This record gives sequence, structure tokens and C-alpha cells, in this order.
Amino acid sequence: MAKRQVVFGMLGTQLDTGSGPKRWEKWRPTVALGMHEDFVPDRVELLLDERRFGKLATQVCEDLVQMAPDLEVHRHDVYMADPWEFEGVYACLHDLLAAYPFAPDEEDYYIHITTGTHVSQICWFLLTESRHFPGRLLQTSPPRKQDSDQAGTYALIDLDLSRYDRIAQRFAQQQLHDRDLLKSGIATRNAAFNRMIEQIEIVATRSRAPMLLTGPTGAGKSHLARRVFDLKKLKHQLPGRFVEVNCATLRGDGAMSTLFGHTKGAYTGAASDRAGLLRSAHQGLLFLDEIGELGLDEQAMLLRALEDKRFLPVGSDREVESDFQLIAGTNRDLQEAVRAGRFREDLLARLNLWTYQLPGLAQRREDIEPNLAFELERFSREQHQQVRFNAEARARYLAFATGADAAWAGNFRDLGASVMRLATLANAGRIQTEGVEEEITRLRHQWSGGVAPSALDALLGDGVHELDRFDRVQLEDVVRVCAQAKSLSAAGRTLFAVSRTQRASTNDADRLRKYLARFGLDWEQVRGAPG
Repeated sequence: MAKRQVVFGMLGTQLDTGSGPKRWEKWRPTVALGMHEDFVPDRVELLLDERRFGKLATQVCEDLVQMAPDLEVHRHDVYMADPWEFEGVYACLHDLLAAYPFAPDEEDYYIHITTGTHVSQICWFLLTESRHFPGRLLQTSPPRKQDSDQAGTYALIDLDLSRYDRIAQRFAQQQLHDRDLLKSGIATRNAAFNRMIEQIEIVATRSRAPMLLTGPTGAGKSHLARRVFDLKKLKHQLPGRFVEVNCATLRGDGAMSTLFGHTKGAYTGAASDRAGLLRSAHQGLLFLDEIGELGLDEQAMLLRALEDKRFLPVGSDREVESDFQLIAGTNRDLQEAVRAGRFREDLLARLNLWTYQLPGLAQRREDIEPNLAFELERFSREQHQQVRFNAEARARYLAFATGADAAWAGNFRDLGASVMRLATLANAGRIQTEGVEEEITRLRHQWSGGVAPSALDALLGDGVHELDRFDRVQLEDVVRVCAQAKSLSAAGRTLFAVSRTQRASTNDADRLRKYLARFGLDWEQVRGAPG
């Protein structure tokens, strides 16, 4: 079924005027929209100031419908204090479009830029260029001779906005807003990450090509994919759904069915037809996380679906269609998987047009502080209770979180879980230093693989993390020998067994005592340490 044609335009307060029979001798651009043989809109969305020009609009609408009886006209009462003031006109048109129920899969849209001020024409272009209006510009012109066909001509055109600095600034501000959306409003500080987001914003707005997000588990691939969808939805580019699946959960015969659907009776247990995720994502965005876990057969089917927008459900001999945008995620090296024969080279080539490496949290330590605030605010919003750090607790947590000792093995998942624990255990909505110390111990235990704290951890506490790795390894061995020795002298003889033979006079106990003192330790402390 052909799409409906919808034209947005402003009432021409000069060009559309005319009364009596002689009005038909004048070319009126809005009325002429219904007079072209090869282009007759199904609907016109007419913008006007009803208080000032309602009577003129009624006449124009009646004449327009007389030219095209099946055409619908919807009138929009808009008020512009100054139609030559850029900010006001842009804001008015932007708000109108933001509230309009666009259906680009069912309708084609045009902006009639012949009527209205030059300012409105520029704003229309800007809104179309930034995809806030999901359509094209329509320019109509009068006939060369006034006594000829009054329909005139029409054409699609471009405008040069380079000289309009204030509009360019508004456009830049809109880009910043879009990038802020991709970052969930988090004021990230990592320069490389921010540059990556800037490019993703441009690509997401201008392209429907597949995108590949790589990076460690928990780096935010799924979250970023959803924000890309939200941005494209805001710009009326994707009327469909966001569909997500972790390919690591797809196993055996069920993988094909989950992705591509099946027909009733395709295999034992297939009691009814199943659409599959690719069809569910029609006109939307499909996020396949851990795509490297897909089997080779599924990879081949996916490649066909990407290139032809068609594929065969399991058990069917009839192809189905699905037009979706794909974002894939992986924490694996897909080039290595290709060399090992586990991933199709042609599929990787299809995915590799826009590839972005998301750094882990440990590589973005300057972003921990704003993300900490974001996670705490999210907890407060979801649990309907205000939770805050006291000053000392916040400083202590940040000192640990941004230090070299914080592994953040699970990346942002670790941070989110940590904040949830702190906030849940907080008394009276305040996270205290005691709670932070417990959480730091918990994180260290978690990142060490669940191994109990070493003797050195017990002896030095937080001081152990101020040691160089060289000193720490050496001191751990010294403490282990002391714990097993019967006396300070016996421990010294074991530790200095080689060097003591090269000395004329030896006092191993004194040497060991001085060594321990460098770290604030003495014999009484280390003799009972667990070995």
C-alpha cells in the first residue's frame, strides 16, 4: 500500500491572500498544493495565528479542498511574537514537531518552505537536517505566465545555512544535547571516551549501518546501544522496538528459532508459529550482545538478513522480511575468532564499518566520580528515598575507587552494585565512613577471587596498598618466615643465610628488627601471623 503524502506549511499571510472570483487569477502557494496532477497531498498540516488570520485560513482551506476534495487539512494555531526572531521561531517549530505523532513507515512528510519568513524557512531546514522532522523540503513556484496553469511548479531543494551563525550555534547545542543523551546525562571527563561519543552521535543520526561495540563485560555496551535507540527514536528514525539478546544464552537448535522464528510443527515442541527476534525488531534496533558466541549457521543467516532484509524461519519455505538496524557487542577479539574459524570473515566485514572500543572503568578513573553520583541518584529515584554520603565517607570511597589498587574487574556493574550495597545499608539515608570501609574490604575480597586476606593485609590494613609491588612481595615472604620461626634470631638466620656468610660479624636479629621497623612492624606482631 502506497504511503500517504503529508505536507507541513505556514499560511502565507501575503502570498495566500485573495478574495472574490479574482482570487482564482492569482497564484496562491498553499492552494496550489492541491492543483498538481502528479503530486496531490493526502493531508496538509497548516500553521497559522488563528486570532489574526483565522478568516484568511478558512478561505484558503475551502479553496484547497475544492481543488482536491479528498485532501484533509489540519489547522495548527501557533503564536510567534516576532516571526523574524530566530530563537523564538525555532523553539515554536521545534515544540510542534516534538509533540507530533509521526509515522514514517506509513507516511511521507514534506515541509512547504515557500510561505513564511526567511527565518522560518531556515528553521525548517535546520529541523529537517537534524532529523527532528523526518522528511524533505518542498519548494513551490508560480507559473511563468499568470494566465497559464495556476498550479505552478514544485521541486526539492537545499539551503545554505553556513552564514547563519546563531542557528549554527543552536544546532551545536542540539548536538551537545544528543551526546548528553548518549551518556545518560553523566558529565564524563575522559577525553577519549567523549570523542568517541561525539562520533557515535553523528553516526547514529546519519546512518543505519550496523555498529560494533567492543570492550570488557560491564563496560556499558548494552546501555549505550539502548541510548542510541533512544536518540534515533527521538528523531523519528526508528518507529519500531528495541530488541536485545545475549547470544551467549542461545544454545543448540533453539538459537535459530529464537533469532529467526519458526513455523508450527517445525520441530518437536513447536506447537505454534514464532516470530523470532529479527522480525520483532522490524523498523527498530536489534542489539546482539556477545555476538562472538553465535554459531556459524546462525552467523550465515544473520548475514543474509543484514544484506537482503529477508530470511527463512525454521521449518518454512517462505521468506519473511525485516528491516532493522543492528548493533552488535562483544568482549572477544573477533579477528582472532575469524583466524580460528569460529567467526565468519564476511559477517565481520559487514559489522566492522563502525567499530567502537569501550574502555573499562579502570581506564576511565576520572569518570568514577560523576558515575558515582549518577548511580546514587538512580538508587534514590528507584527506591523513593534520598541517600547521600557524608563528606568523609565520600572522600574515602573516591580515594579508594580512583586509586591504582581498585581493579573494577566488573567495570560499571561493580560500581553500580557497590553503590546499591552502600545505599541499602546506610542508616537514616547517610553513608558513613564505617560503611565505606566495609564495602572496600568487600570489593578487595571480591577482586582477589574470594581468597581470604593475607597476613600482610591483617598486619598493615590499608597501609599495604601504599607499598610498591616489589616491597610487598618481599615483605610477605619475611612475615611468612617469621610466623614459622621459633625466635627472632632463627628467623634472621633463615632470611640472611647467604649474606651472613660474607660478614665478619653478624647480628641477624638486629638486621631483621630494623627491616621490620621500616614498615612499622615488630617481632611481637609478626610472630603470630598466619603462615
